[in-house]
Amino acid sequence: MSDPREDEGQPGNFVADRVREDLESGTKGGRVVTRFPPEPNGYLHIGHAKSICLNFGLAALSPEGRCHLRFDDTNPEVESPEYVEAIRRDIQWLGFDWGEHEYYASDYFDQLYAWAEQLVKKGLAYVDSRPLEAIRETRGDFHRPGENSPFRDRSVEENLELLRKMKAGELEEGSAVLRAKIDMQSKDLKLRDPLMYRIKKVTHHRTGDTWSIYPMYDWAHGQSDAIEGVTYSVCSLEFVNHRPLYNWFLKALEIEQPPEQIEFGRLNLSYTVLSKRKLLQLVEEKHVAGWDDPRMPTIAGMRRRGFTPEAIRAFADRIGVSKNDGVVDVGHLEYAIREDLNETSFRKMGVLKPLELEITNWPEGKVYEAELDNIPKNDEAGTRKVPFSGRVFVEQEDFMEDAPKKWWRLAPGKEVRLRGAALVTVNEVVKNDAGEVVKLQCTWDPESEGGNAADGRKVKGTVHWVSADHAVDAEVRLYDRLFAEDDPSDLLESLNPDSLEVLTGCKLEPGIADLPPESRIQLERTGYFVTDARDHVPGEKVVLNRTIPLKDSWAKLAKKMGVRK
Repeated sequence: MSDPREDEGQPGNFVADRVREDLESGTKGGRVVTRFPPEPNGYLHIGHAKSICLNFGLAALSPEGRCHLRFDDTNPEVESPEYVEAIRRDIQWLGFDWGEHEYYASDYFDQLYAWAEQLVKKGLAYVDSRPLEAIRETRGDFHRPGENSPFRDRSVEENLELLRKMKAGELEEGSAVLRAKIDMQSKDLKLRDPLMYRIKKVTHHRTGDTWSIYPMYDWAHGQSDAIEGVTYSVCSLEFVNHRPLYNWFLKALEIEQPPEQIEFGRLNLSYTVLSKRKLLQLVEEKHVAGWDDPRMPTIAGMRRRGFTPEAIRAFADRIGVSKNDGVVDVGHLEYAIREDLNETSFRKMGVLKPLELEITNWPEGKVYEAELDNIPKNDEAGTRKVPFSGRVFVEQEDFMEDAPKKWWRLAPGKEVRLRGAALVTVNEVVKNDAGEVVKLQCTWDPESEGGNAADGRKVKGTVHWVSADHAVDAEVRLYDRLFAEDDPSDLLESLNPDSLEVLTGCKLEPGIADLPPESRIQLERTGYFVTDARDHVPGEKVVLNRTIPLKDSWAKLAKKMGVRK
């Protein structure tokens, strides 16, 4: 297995370096308090995983450090308890614990409103009674300064009266907003009297119908950080132009020991879409089977596909944290997955497209126990015994009737090793009326139990198998990349039509039937698989999801076509 980082320098983490420097110098009193602030309007994805690893990792740099989980629940129209539970579940599965520090922006609605009135009284906020369209039109752009609202110079008393009517639900949606009074001529568009509150008569999943106004993100964000005593507000690079406003609000409120916003380059992956809006479109239009579809880049989807939290954390560590956005080759993630599964997955045998092989000279009723290695390198490997009888299944692709000279697998007259069991030679090919091969009749060398010849002769070909009398029937879902293009800018046109192949009638070695859901295994010579979290029922119905093939077929295809992987 080759590491895609070969000949590349190991990326660093400038945010962690900064926090270490502050700890050494005593800046911020040696405190490290971070937060992960997801909006509960969808499931977390691999991009969020990078932020989760970063924020919890920063907190771990100090013995007393902590990372808060804070739900940014300021937009009740798109938020739900389902997403809250999914976010909790995904973070815990990744291996992180926020302990007692779970918070919600809605916890602070009273304080945020009180601070809003405070800014009004200081002449730093006002109610604008124009529709949003008019506000946008007079905001200006990079080439044109903004225009003052005709309501900008309302008295403090009038502004307070209108704001309280907004809060009481006495004004209609769209009839008024609360704006900060900063500078409509500012070169920074974010400082051109930004919105703080808008009227939304929508039931909130936590506060019910208590509120008729909800804070904008920029108003809730920094103040929530301040309330919680956050020292480092770590955001993706898209929020760098929000920082002046973030700091303006904190200064206007005279917050002591204000939090510091630091931006880092967000994760973008090739062959992957990480826009929540686009992921929601895939779900709602049923291009996938839900947020946890194993082809989705969501943490729930990756978990169901058989990715490990250890591999995802290793991937986040390897790609580092930089000050620039960029596209990371998805091969880095796939390498981390293969590397971890190779170390931890027990080996099993399974035949996905079975072809029957009958040993004509096999003693009637004889069952031989083939002893095979389990091979997980981080555990006591040991061996397992797999039943072998006179009828076995092999892969259809392991047989070729008119084989070339250097074909070392099954073919008429060729001797082949059935892994760990016996040496066999194909004598007859049985076909149906359509001319399709349905069975191979073979003879075996009775002195080859264990798969080696007693006289020491060399047999080059080895194939895996499953005893027909002991096989477990299974459904196997072969998942591949959801998108066929490196940059899937056209969402639907970029979908990979071969991202899922469902195989039924697959044959697996018997022990797999009793595995619980989310058990990871390697099917020898085939790939890494996991028992499905939803549909696999131990002892009743076996359903496997392919996590990833043993080899990177996409890399070979890209090289052949002369394109970047």
